[in-house]
Amino acid sequence: MIPVTSFSSSSSVKIPNKEEDDEAEEERVAQALNYHNQTKHGFSNYARGPRGLDWANQPNPFRRYISAPLIPLLHFPVENQKPNPHDAPLYSSLFNSLPPPKPISQPTISQLFYDSLALSAWKTTGFSTWSLRVNPSSGNLHPTEAYLISPPIHSLSDSPFVAHYAPKEHSLELRATIPSWFFDNFFPQNSFLIGISSIFWREAWKYGERAFRYCNHDVGHAIGAIAMAAATLGWDVKLLDGFGYKDLEKLMGLDIFPEFKIPSRPIKGKFPDIEFEHPDCLLLIFPNGTNKFDVNYKELSSAIKKFSNMEWKGKPNLLSKEHVCWDIIYRTANAVKKQLTVEMENLPVDEYQSSGICSENSYKGFTVREVVRKRRSAVDMDGVTVIERDTFYQILLHCLPSGSKNGDKQRKQLALPFRALSWDAEVHAALFVHRVKGLPMGLYFLVRNEDHLEELKRATRSEFEWEKPEECPNDLPLYRLATVDCQELSKRLSCHQDIASDGCFSLGMVAHFEPTLRDKGAWMYPRLFWETGTLGQVLYLEAHAVGISATGIGCYFDDPVHELLGLKGSNFQSLYHFTVGGPVLDKRIMSLPAYPGPGIDA
Repeated sequence: MIPVTSFSSSSSVKIPNKEEDDEAEEERVAQALNYHNQTKHGFSNYARGPRGLDWANQPNPFRRYISAPLIPLLHFPVENQKPNPHDAPLYSSLFNSLPPPKPISQPTISQLFYDSLALSAWKTTGFSTWSLRVNPSSGNLHPTEAYLISPPIHSLSDSPFVAHYAPKEHSLELRATIPSWFFDNFFPQNSFLIGISSIFWREAWKYGERAFRYCNHDVGHAIGAIAMAAATLGWDVKLLDGFGYKDLEKLMGLDIFPEFKIPSRPIKGKFPDIEFEHPDCLLLIFPNGTNKFDVNYKELSSAIKKFSNMEWKGKPNLLSKEHVCWDIIYRTANAVKKQLTVEMENLPVDEYQSSGICSENSYKGFTVREVVRKRRSAVDMDGVTVIERDTFYQILLHCLPSGSKNGDKQRKQLALPFRALSWDAEVHAALFVHRVKGLPMGLYFLVRNEDHLEELKRATRSEFEWEKPEECPNDLPLYRLATVDCQELSKRLSCHQDIASDGCFSLGMVAHFEPTLRDKGAWMYPRLFWETGTLGQVLYLEAHAVGISATGIGCYFDDPVHELLGLKGSNFQSLYHFTVGGPVLDKRIMSLPAYPGPGIDA
């Protein structure tokens, strides 16, 4: 018999005092740090995972709620010979200003999902066929699910409702209707919600214990994808981070899943309960130009408790016949759950901040839809493509959280898509520059929160230069650390993968780590990964918009990266790697349209 613990966030009747609270929080932070250290890759050993892929039990990438009513959404052309800027704005224009907000309707809701979480294509070669999506995912495994919580929408529902988004069908599965007063009482006019959840098993099937990291990368990519698609419609997006885990679970109807019992060690067997969905976050989508609004989390939480008594339609499908439980994933997910911590919040909506421009001509004139739906993850880089220095600077300007601040420091997340996040920037980028014309090969550093600059200088190697490179825009906090050919080094650090050295540049995203967890709470652990995923989403889109490609790299050697930078301890940690360059296309693989699709997914 394997000892088990419960994967539950229900609280005890006893009310803890502050000392007990502090002690419990210390244990939660310790669990997050333990997980992070245990799942590091090193030159001599990798994090624990399956020794081979169990293809017979590869998880179904599509969750469906069997017998729930299916409501089709509208489709849109990707190519547009004469795009109307109002209907199909140019990609680069969104970083300057948002178009006027459109009303909530069947067409606009359809467009939002079509340009953020829908299928983008099917691929086939030999006997294998698989789908791609607008939002990227580690290993194309897609642990992320999405829920629409909305007021009545003509042709979708006559009542406020909760629906699960089914990307394969580009449809909504109606899960429940909700009280008419829910939106009127708590949210600004013409707004709605999108909930995001994760199925850890989908990612753990391939990646084992490190999968919790990758699931949270994917949450960040989804947030970035939704924010970009919403911006096309003139809508703003804010993460409502005052809610607790149980509130999100009830709001999305995820408390229908049986409570998962966590074994005391990794174990293989039939565990259908492991396919539950972990509620990650809730996004409020509202018209651009809204100044501020109040969110009464305490009253909202009380109202949401009643959702458990509603009639929830549909039974979740089974994704695999057999499973492997990597227990540390579920222990850590338990430890970093956020509780309801804010009773009432006056949520000011910061004015939209445009991003810096130094090379508008770098962009190829693509519309937002062309960029987001044609984005692909490069499998190989060609090792020869070179980009101009101004193009490199332009890409990095769009990676800044505060936009073009006219001399103010980078810190607050005000620019697209980072303005969706609810905390100041905590993630920086250590860049390996390989093929940028006019810029020496070498190691560079992009400081995305300039309050950290002096701490970073003290924490890294004393011999680093920390000099602004030639012709670098004044509002781009980019620094040259060392001039050196680091192609072989970047390859070795990214698990010996050529893709890290064969692009124009690659990078490691370095987070202000343990101080953030201790200052704000263990619940910031997944959020640091969300920030890296959102930054990665911008890099993907920027690469495609300038005519090249990119891909995220989850496999890298953690502590050797820190050693290269001179980082000791856990104040700063590398959480995600990325590469940008000229892709090598595999001509053996045929592309098929996303819809209607071939009808299978192997």
